Amino acid sequence: MKTTKILSIKIDVDTERGTRVGVPQLVSLLKELEIPATFFFSLGPDHTGRALKRIFRKGFFAKVQRTSVVSVYGIRTLLNGVLLPGPHIGKCHADLMRKVQAEGFPVGIHCYDHIKWQDGVAKMPEVAIAEEFGKARVEFKRVFGVEAQAAAAPGWQANIKTLAVYDQADLLYGSDCRGVRPFYPRVGEKIFKTLQIPTTLPTLDELVGLSEFPLERLNDYYLSLLQGDYPNVMTIHAELEGMKYLSWFREFLLKLKQNQVEFCDLETIAHNYLKDQEQIPICEMVQGTVINRSGFLAVQDN
Repeated sequence: MKTTKILSIKIDVDTERGTRVGVPQLVSLLKELEIPATFFFSLGPDHTGRALKRIFRKGFFAKVQRTSVVSVYGIRTLLNGVLLPGPHIGKCHADLMRKVQAEGFPVGIHCYDHIKWQDGVAKMPEVAIAEEFGKARVEFKRVFGVEAQAAAAPGWQANIKTLAVYDQADLLYGSDCRGVRPFYPRVGEKIFKTLQIPTTLPTLDELVGLSEFPLERLNDYYLSLLQGDYPNVMTIHAELEGMKYLSWFREFLLKLKQNQVEFCDLETIAHNYLKDQEQIPICEMVQGTVINRSGFLAVQDN
């Protein structure tokens, strides 16, 4: 008997341009194909230009070359927070964000300041993390009129301090690490109560531009990675699949539908798992590496 394969699409929105251009195009595509997905918004200032300091991190320059960063993000975005003031995404695009929710897509927090979290959270004290996440929660409630139920950390930057802040916020779930299946995270002796739903598949920017993964073969490669025992989670970006690679993403979704892959948003997965909490495993969340991604990030350790 053939096992049904379930895919959940998690959309990280990193920048003002991705919000303004990529998000509406993804909403239109997903509505047309009747595919659910979950959007995680950056809610504060867009300081993308400050990411250029990562140029000295091992593997980052190679990624920049492979993914054609300038064509993806645009010169204006790459100057935000450096030579130009960073536009406040929540204030600029609250109506657009609310429209996404009104179209039936679950929404959550990606961050307040994307670069500040991704590049700094590992060294920030818990009180500073709580303050930064608190800003995102306040802005989320201002935009959507309700408290956020979910969050997905930029760059999968999560640790014992961020997990504690999530627990204090009483979230339904977080999606902050790479792994295999939903779990309750443990760091050292501490077990946290907020369900983690990890990204299980490689991201497009980890594959695109590599000689062994030409774009025309990526559909089949992704299909070969889908597991049947647990929900598959694919993180996409409004700036990539929503813009430069939108045509590829459309073909990919059609290929998935042709292969009877079922789609489910992360909120539904969380509710389904939380119906039987005793069956949710407790797994270590550690700092590890992922092929073709620079630096350390949170990884599920079974």
